[in-house]
Amino acid sequence: MNVLRVVLAGLFGAIAAACDRPPQQEPASDFAVLAQAAEGYTRAEKGRVPRFPEDHGAHPDYRIEWWYLTANLQDAKGRAYGAQWTLFRTAVSPPDPVEPPVATQHSQIYMAHFALTWPDGHTAFQRYARGEREPDESRAGVIASPFAAWLDDWSLHSTSSGWLPLKAQARQESHKLELSLDSDRPLVLQGEQGFSQKHPQGGGSYYYSQPFLQAAGELTIGGESVAVSGRAWLDHEWSSQFLQPDQAGWDWFALHLESGEKLMLFRLRQHESSQQSNYRHGVLISPEGISFALEPSLINFRVLETEMVAGRALPLYWKIELPEIGREVEVRATHPDQWMEVDFPYWEGSVTVSGKDPGSRGVGYLELTGYPVK
Repeated sequence: MNVLRVVLAGLFGAIAAACDRPPQQEPASDFAVLAQAAEGYTRAEKGRVPRFPEDHGAHPDYRIEWWYLTANLQDAKGRAYGAQWTLFRTAVSPPDPVEPPVATQHSQIYMAHFALTWPDGHTAFQRYARGEREPDESRAGVIASPFAAWLDDWSLHSTSSGWLPLKAQARQESHKLELSLDSDRPLVLQGEQGFSQKHPQGGGSYYYSQPFLQAAGELTIGGESVAVSGRAWLDHEWSSQFLQPDQAGWDWFALHLESGEKLMLFRLRQHESSQQSNYRHGVLISPEGISFALEPSLINFRVLETEMVAGRALPLYWKIELPEIGREVEVRATHPDQWMEVDFPYWEGSVTVSGKDPGSRGVGYLELTGYPVK
C-alpha cells in the first residue's frame, strides 16, 4: 500500500540530476499527487485477471507499482524481529506506443526501502535509481521469469528458474538482511479476481499476495548478527490512479494468525469535508489459500490508543470487530517508534494480534499514511 512514496519519489526524483540523488524537500500535499488523473496511462479496471509468470514483472504502462515484503521473525530465544524490503516503480511520463520496451524502461524511476525492527529499536533506509535503456546496465529493474527485482545490491530474486523459492538481501551501513523464502501454498488474488477497488465510485489497482512464505536467515543489527526464522508476506500491486481527491490516507493490516489463516484489512480514510464513508475492505484466507471476502459494512475498526510519533497522533492499538466470522482481534504495535524516516515518511511496523481463540491471535504488519503533523 506504499503508493504515496512511489509516485512522489518518481515525480520529484526525476527532477534530481541523473536521478541519482533523492528529493530534498517534501511537498506540501502528498495525497494530491496520488489523486491526480492518470492521463495517458493504462487504468486498472475489473475484468483483467493477473497472468503468471508475466505479471510478476513490471508494468510500465501503469504509473505506479511496488513489490513489498514484510517478515515477522524470531531468534532462538523467542525474541521478536521484523523486516521490510520494498521496491517501488513509477513512470516519469506515459508510455509512447511507438517506442520499444527498452526505451520505456528509461522513463522509470525506482525507489527501495529496507527496514529492520528489533526488541528495542527500528531503523530504515532508502535508495533511488533510474531504469536504463540497456537492461544489463540498469541499476534497478524487475524481470518476470526467473523473477528478480533489484536496486543496486538490494535484491529480491528467485533461486530457481521460476517464482519460488526467493532470496531477499540488503545491506546498509552496519545493518543487513538476508532471508530465504519459500511456500507450498498458492498465490492469492486480492479483491475481485485480482482487481482491488479503492473507492465507492470505483478506481483501484491490480493486487495479488503470497502471504504464506516461510522465512529463515540472518539479520545484522549494529554489526551484530542473529539467526532468525518466521513468516513473511509478499504483495505486488500496480495502478495508475490509486486515490480519489476526497481520500486522505489509509490504514492497512496484514496479519498471520496462529490458526494458519491470514487476515488482510484496510480502510481508506476520507477527508473530514467528504460526504463519503471510509472505504473498507477485508479478506480472511484459509490455511489452504481459499479467500473469504468480508462484508465491508460489518468491518468495525476501533482505535483504542494513539501515540505521538514524529509529531503525529498515530493509532497504534486497535480493536477490530468482524461479526460475520465471529472474530474480535486487538492489534498493537510491538513498539511505537517504527517510523519510516525516509524522504516521504510513514509508519510501518510489526504488530501483535490478540483475541479469545487461536483464530484471533498472531503477528503481522501495520501501515499508516496520511496522518498530519500536530
